[in-house]
Amino acid sequence: MIHLLRKLETVTDNRQEKKVRHKMSDIIAIVLFALLANANEWVAIEIFAREHEQFLRRYLELPDGIPSHDTIQRVFSMVSPEFLQKFKMQWNDMLSSEEGQKVKKLLSLDGKTQCGNGNKNQSANHIVGAVDENGFSLGEKLVDGKSNEITAIPELLEDLNIRGHIITTDAMGAQTKIVQKIKKKRADYVLALKGNQGTLHEDLKLYFSDPDLLEKCEYTSTIEKARGGVEKREYWQTDDIEWLPQKKDWAGLKSIAMTRNTIIKDNEEK
Repeated sequence: MIHLLRKLETVTDNRQEKKVRHKMSDIIAIVLFALLANANEWVAIEIFAREHEQFLRRYLELPDGIPSHDTIQRVFSMVSPEFLQKFKMQWNDMLSSEEGQKVKKLLSLDGKTQCGNGNKNQSANHIVGAVDENGFSLGEKLVDGKSNEITAIPELLEDLNIRGHIITTDAMGAQTKIVQKIKKKRADYVLALKGNQGTLHEDLKLYFSDPDLLEKCEYTSTIEKARGGVEKREYWQTDDIEWLPQKKDWAGLKSIAMTRNTIIKDNEEK
């Protein structure tokens, strides 16, 4: 990452040196990081930079602090399209490398009803949002109800820069068209599954109920303190999916998995 950002210092800067307060390379990097967080308007980019100034200073000099959105827009417009195109290619190459794995993020798509804003004349707002690993919302779509999450999720994905990330969603979002959208935007996915996809859920339940097949799966577990007890989480995963009749319907499907949570409380398992 640091090596790549140093390439920004080779940009041609034709501004009058005595009037320069902010490095052009810093401004390009600010825009880059902001776009990764889906801040795609100049005011939003400035807000992002001010809220994450401490993080940005790990990589940038910022000799005069964070520039205003007007300065960001004006200076960025001076950067040659050829330079930006070349840097974009270098960035994409980095994302495809082993180093690029470090900048992948988990983005959780989740629908929530806003409590307190409904009344007898209208239902409470239901929103589908994309939340990163730190709990920050990167985008939202207002929908009429939970049943319309299926149509809202592709619209939300269209607005987000998800390239190289891992998208997670509950069973409502386990739809083949949603998976196609995710793969089209060069991202991966982990989907929960219930009985809303024909026999797929039952097929997987039968597979993981076979002790011999379960023995061949990759296995890991964690034990964490829970309220008044202990929770054990177990995970089985396999790439043995050639037998799956629906495999061709799910773009980029690589493996299947099962989880089992056991809560031990007051000497009783639940």
